[in-house]
Amino acid sequence: MYIIILLLLVIFIGYFFLISTYEKLWNRMPLFTKGATAPTVKVTVIVPARNEEINIKACLQAILDQTYPRQLLDIIVVDDHSEDRTAAITREFEGDGIRLMALKDHVSPGEKINSYKKKAIEVAISKAEGDLIITTDADCTAGTEWISTIVDFYNTRRDAFIAAPVRIAGSMSPLAAFQSLDFAILQGITAASVSGGLHNMCNGANLAYEKAAFREVNGFEGVDHIASGDDMLLMEKIAAKFPGKVGYLNAAAAIVTSLPAQTIGAFFQQRIRWASKAATYKSLRIKLVLLLVFLVNLSFAALMVAGFFSLLWFRLFWVVAFYKILIEWRFVKQVLQFYSLGPLLFMFVLLQPLHALYTVIAGFAGLFTRYEWKGRKVV
Repeated sequence: MYIIILLLLVIFIGYFFLISTYEKLWNRMPLFTKGATAPTVKVTVIVPARNEEINIKACLQAILDQTYPRQLLDIIVVDDHSEDRTAAITREFEGDGIRLMALKDHVSPGEKINSYKKKAIEVAISKAEGDLIITTDADCTAGTEWISTIVDFYNTRRDAFIAAPVRIAGSMSPLAAFQSLDFAILQGITAASVSGGLHNMCNGANLAYEKAAFREVNGFEGVDHIASGDDMLLMEKIAAKFPGKVGYLNAAAAIVTSLPAQTIGAFFQQRIRWASKAATYKSLRIKLVLLLVFLVNLSFAALMVAGFFSLLWFRLFWVVAFYKILIEWRFVKQVLQFYSLGPLLFMFVLLQPLHALYTVIAGFAGLFTRYEWKGRKVV
């Protein structure tokens, strides 16, 4: 009993210092404001798409509505073997300068692919006219200043790789609200860690990187066999090749909005996919952070289950729950305010047990099971 309490104490002291560090870095992070510099950078926006007939139109219209000069904008949609009207809907936009590429036309007979999204991005970059690559997902939309803000930030700093903010929105069903809350916290950690140089994190729904940097690291070579990781694994490669040239764009105008998974099953498949790449990270620092967070949630979940069998464990569970919320409260509150999700703060308290359980399940499943994504079974 005393050994368990001592272990919990060590784990939560470490967690306190981790969250305190994130909070300090978040508060130090400068808010970027777009200037009045005349745009000159040619940009290629890449949208990999598979079975996105419901979302692709809104995504493309949001890109066409950007204030960035159209003559400096190259837009490529890569249709990844869609089985619906994704390609047909995209063709309706070809007159507006959007290029449609079919991934099947760029896959050799017998070629084995485990990450179709990485392949789609590589194919698009091989035809890209822009010097700066921006990637997003086909279920995403952004405000009209999205690209202009990214390019102005790039002109200011000349980073080789830029991570930018993403939020999950949509109907406020319990599942959607939970995803919005969970993802916002992840994005807060991303912003704090990248801007402060603590460790690398990002999301492929809102990234920018130099085409030359992508080629300099040979694209996804060496990680192309890993199904996930078109974002963080590439970030690792570029960060290693270009030290100090990775930045985080902290600007509300640069936020990309993604849609939540529509079912619990789809949500778990998504999170398992994200967790599956964790073991492949080269950075010891990010691995230690992930391990600490996993141990915190594992301890929390284990105490919750044990509480059904013993009053002592039940009491300890509530003590741990109280201190976990206390540790995270200020940081989470600030992050939710940035993403205009302040009303979800009450759910942060109520959903602590559910969050711990899903984190543990997805973490284990990501390491030891296969998952399904976009109708494909993936290793």
